Amino acid sequence: RVPVIAGTGSNSTAASIDLSIKAEALGVDGLMIVTPYYNKPNQRGLIAHYEAIANETILPIIIYNIPSRSVINMELDTLVALSEIPSIKFLKDASGNLDQMTRIMAKTKGNLEVYSGDDSLTLPLLAIGGTGVISVASHIVGNDMKKMMEAFQNGNHTEAARIHQSLLPLIQALFKHPNPIVVKYALSKIGVEVGSLRLPLTEMTEREKQEFDVIWDEYLNTQ
Repeated sequence: RVPVIAGTGSNSTAASIDLSIKAEALGVDGLMIVTPYYNKPNQRGLIAHYEAIANETILPIIIYNIPSRSVINMELDTLVALSEIPSIKFLKDASGNLDQMTRIMAKTKGNLEVYSGDDSLTLPLLAIGGTGVISVASHIVGNDMKKMMEAFQNGNHTEAARIHQSLLPLIQALFKHPNPIVVKYALSKIGVEVGSLRLPLTEMTEREKQEFDVIWDEYLNTQ
């Protein structure tokens, strides 16, 4: 009932190809491939990386651009070139740069659907022609995120803005500590047990939990 997207990115092209082939054999519906981290390839290297992976799989590919974690940013000309590859259909952009996303959509001419990688930019991205969001907050407030997007798509921009405004403090709280520390705690609050964190991530302190609880309760009181 639900499409399954496998994250098969790596800073080794060969390793990413191997993971992608294995994921395809398991029957997943698509791949999300993060920009290579640590070794900091140049833009020519990024094009070669994604081309090599795309040549080894028939699955649709989501490019995941997240400079805060991978250090490098995928530039406009790089994404325009990659959008010509038939299996590269989507971009998850967590650059936080709406001007960049606007230029990408304008230059790729519909070949690349752009999703926000930042929950707080979901509504602004929709307003400039984006498709949606690949979301962290939706783990706990997915229905409200959906309502916001549906309100916008139905032309009820005032209601979409209201929902966005009520969601924003909660979204900011979810990212106050490295992801997924806070969202795991939030899931435990609504009865979804997802296990403990793996080092080097550590549990929130009792004070940090109390601070989140205040924001969570305030959010619930607005609904």
